[in-house]
Amino acid sequence: MASVSSETIESRASWVAAGVTVGVLSVAFGAPLAVVVALKTITTEMGTDRSVVALAGALAWVGTGAGGIAMGWLADRIGLRPVVAFGGIMTALGLWLSTLGNVWCLYVGHGLLIGFLGNGAVYAPLLIYVSRWFDRRRGTAIALISSGQYVAGVIWPTVFQLGLDGLGWRTTMRAFALVVVATILPCVIMLKPPPEARRPAVMAGVGGGRRTVLGLGPNMVQALIMVAAFCCCIPMAIPASHLVAFCSDIGIAASNGAAMLSLLLGCAFISRQIWGAMADRLGGLRTVVIGSTCQMVSIAAFMTTQNEAGLFMISAIYGLGFSGIIPSYSVAIRDLYPSADASWRIPCVLFAGMSGMAVGSWWAGALYDFYGHYGVAFASGVAFNALNLAVVGFLVVAQARSRRIMPVVAA
Repeated sequence: MASVSSETIESRASWVAAGVTVGVLSVAFGAPLAVVVALKTITTEMGTDRSVVALAGALAWVGTGAGGIAMGWLADRIGLRPVVAFGGIMTALGLWLSTLGNVWCLYVGHGLLIGFLGNGAVYAPLLIYVSRWFDRRRGTAIALISSGQYVAGVIWPTVFQLGLDGLGWRTTMRAFALVVVATILPCVIMLKPPPEARRPAVMAGVGGGRRTVLGLGPNMVQALIMVAAFCCCIPMAIPASHLVAFCSDIGIAASNGAAMLSLLLGCAFISRQIWGAMADRLGGLRTVVIGSTCQMVSIAAFMTTQNEAGLFMISAIYGLGFSGIIPSYSVAIRDLYPSADASWRIPCVLFAGMSGMAVGSWWAGALYDFYGHYGVAFASGVAFNALNLAVVGFLVVAQARSRRIMPVVAA
C-alpha cells in the first residue's frame, strides 16, 4: 500500500461550508413536507383519492433527483451561487402555485418547481460542493449536510400542523414560501469556492488508466448502485410520506402523528452523524449494508402494533436505522470514482434514490386506496429492502475480491 500524505484540503472553512449547507437544506427540504402533513385535508377538499395527492409529494422527489443531474452539471459551469439562488426562488413559486386548488397546480408546483427547478438546484449541487471541501472526513461531512432533511423533518411538520389547524393549508404553504426566500438567498452569499484537491484520489479499480471498478465495468457498478438506491428508498418513503395519515386512520390524533414524524426524523438526524463516521471507517458500501438491514427490520415492525406508545418507539428506532443509507451511497461513489466524475455520478444515484422515494410514496397511497389499510404497503417495503440488500451485498463481495487482487492507494 502506498504511503499516505499528511496533507489535507480540510480546514475550518470546510466546516463553515458544511454548516451553511445544512442551514439551506433544512429549509429547502421543508417544502415537500407540507403536503405530507396536509395529505388528508387536501384529499378531502379536492374530493379525490389519497394516492392522487400523495403523487404530488412523489413528483417532488422525482423532480429533485432529475433536476440534480442537470443542475449539478450547470453548477460546474456557471458557479454554485446562481444555481442555488435560482432553486430557492423556484421552490417558493412552487409552493404558491400548489395552493391554487387544482390537481395540476399541485403536480406542476411540486414536480417541476419545488422538485426539478427547486430542490434539484439545491441538494445535489450542494452535496457535490461540500464533498470537494473534504478528503479525510468526507463521510462525516456528507452525513452532516444530508441531515438538513431531518432538521427540516424535526421542525416543520409540527409547525405545518399548527398552521393547518389555525390558518389552513394554503396560507401555511404561502407563508413558508416567504421563509424559503428569506433564508436561502442570504445563505447563498456565504458559499465560497472549494479548494482544489492537492492530491488525486485513486481507489481500487479507478484511475491510472484502469477500465474497471470492483472488477466490473464502471458504468455497470454505477447502474447496480442506482438499482440498490431505488430499491432501498421505496420502503424509506412509506413512513416518511404516510405516517401522519396512518396514525389518523387508527385513531391517533394528527398532531401526535406529526410529532411522531418529527421524532422519526429527529432520531435520523442524530444517528446520521454516527453513520457518517462509520462510512469514513468502513467505506460507503459496507455502511449501506448495515443501514439497510436496520431499515428492513424496523419497517417490518410497523406491521406489529397500532398502539400509540409502540409506534412512537418504532418511529424512533426506524429513524436511528435508515438515516445513513443515502449519504453512504455518495461516499461510495467518491470511494470508487475520481472527483471529476462526481458532478454527474452522484446526482444520478440521488435521482435513483429519489425516484424510489417517489414510487414508495405513490405506491403506499395506491395500496391504501385498494386495500383500505397500510399493512400491505409495509410488507412490500420489506420485500424491496431485501432486494436492495442482495444487490449491495454483491457489490461488497466484489469490493473485497478487488482489494485482494489490487492494493488500494489511499486518498
